[in-house]
Amino acid sequence: MKEIVFVSGKGGTGKSTIVASLAMMVKDKMIADCDVDAPNLHILLDGDVVETIDYYGAKEAFIDEKKCTACGLCRETCRFDAISSDFAVSPFKCEGCGACTLVCPTGAITLKEVKTGETYISDTRYGTFSHALLDIGAEGSGKLVTQVRKNASRNKKGEKLILIDGSPGTGCVVIASLTGADAAVVVTEPTMSGLSDLKRILAVAKHFGIPGYVCINKYDLNEDITTEIGKFCREENYRIIGMIPFEPGIVKALQEFKAPPQAGLDDVTARIAELWEKLVEEIDRI
Repeated sequence: MKEIVFVSGKGGTGKSTIVASLAMMVKDKMIADCDVDAPNLHILLDGDVVETIDYYGAKEAFIDEKKCTACGLCRETCRFDAISSDFAVSPFKCEGCGACTLVCPTGAITLKEVKTGETYISDTRYGTFSHALLDIGAEGSGKLVTQVRKNASRNKKGEKLILIDGSPGTGCVVIASLTGADAAVVVTEPTMSGLSDLKRILAVAKHFGIPGYVCINKYDLNEDITTEIGKFCREENYRIIGMIPFEPGIVKALQEFKAPPQAGLDDVTARIAELWEKLVEEIDRI
């Protein structure tokens, strides 16, 4: 099963709208949302959750009051100032490094796994959908993204493709979204920050040996920068597979929880279909 990841250097480029549209147009595929911090693809896919699993992605120190002698070695050792003067551990400061457990002379401190989020499998009219939600303030979002992808593989039923709505940015969650994928489609906008973000995220994909392709959303809002993006892609040998025009009707469609194909936005839908045709040409060579 080939994995196609749609990413962007920042949020709000239209990446999820494009993935939702493709989910409605492409056959024989699964879908995954790897933005676990602020997921929204489920809003457009409108599926039924059939599996919910608590995710334990971090460890936290716990002090047994009966064993603790208040010697203070743990407080002296903790570089995160996570242990108070009355020897209570702050869950927001503890990094789960385990240094306190090593210095405790009475074995009063242990590391325990803590819940950091939930993973979901949903049935939608467009295919099986794997997604998750990280708890507020929790760490380990990259590991949760990896679990989302594992859950998708665990639930496959012979599908040939998985469309992944990747995390925005260039950090850990993006790397977890991209690792092992067959292709990355970077969705960008014709702004100077959009061009800068495009270069950064393509560099991440290149570092991990993943073929990168470019889609310029709302390309006609600033054709000078669109031209500049095109020049960069030619020089660096990246193919632009999508040129989607600005469409004011998309805002109204999203307010009604509809993707372009559902809202009758034929021009945008046709452009997304063209993007997919060009992408298929590329991934068939992989």
